Amino acid sequence: MKSNFINYDFEKSRERIDNILKTEDKSFEEVDKIPSRDKLTFNNGFYVNKTSALFVDIRESSKLPSKYQRPVLARIYRSYISEVVAVINGNNWCSEININGDCVWGVFDAQYKPQLDSVFSTAAEVSSVIDTLNCKYKKKGIDPLEIGIGLAFGRVLMIKAGYNGSGLNDVVWMGEVVNESSNLCGYGNKTWNDREVMVSSDFQCNLNDHNKGLLEWNSNRSCYHGNIINTGMNDWIDKNCK
Repeated sequence: MKSNFINYDFEKSRERIDNILKTEDKSFEEVDKIPSRDKLTFNNGFYVNKTSALFVDIRESSKLPSKYQRPVLARIYRSYISEVVAVINGNNWCSEININGDCVWGVFDAQYKPQLDSVFSTAAEVSSVIDTLNCKYKKKGIDPLEIGIGLAFGRVLMIKAGYNGSGLNDVVWMGEVVNESSNLCGYGNKTWNDREVMVSSDFQCNLNDHNKGLLEWNSNRSCYHGNIINTGMNDWIDKNCK
């Protein structure tokens, strides 16, 4: 949100706090599908019971500023964020995409098994686009990126938050599916025993047999994990980056 400077009024601040805190529980409707943003106000919210989330994050990104000058660093981040966003946005079931530093994540209106398989395929495309970036980076003398990917299925709270009356607001997502997929993402490629993609049990059990076969149980993380790719994208990598 871009700032638009409005003098802070302490009296109005107290009124806003009171209005928020007196919101009734019944204002938070339980639904199975993600509703339109237009249905959100500063006084309501939606518990969406069946959603999927996909998180992508760079491992050891804090070391990048010490390795590269700022123009190179900007090109790394721009190319990474550009293509991860493009892949996630290409999924028909994606409802929202968020960027927090070098973490890119999406919330998907995916509740049925074919939809979760589609989100899983998007994770494979993300992995392959990182391989593509690393191929391009190598030719520019840039070290390869290593990422973690987290996938989860479950419940999320969707609210509108910001400064009421200012035009400064956004949709905020919170709850188990966001927290779990974020945590799983943090495990991806963290140690030699952790694969790139970490998948919750609830997500894994809804995949088709082929996709289940690409994952193994990770007892240290209590989730499934695997290294998955898009074979079509990696055909180009095999021909151009070896």
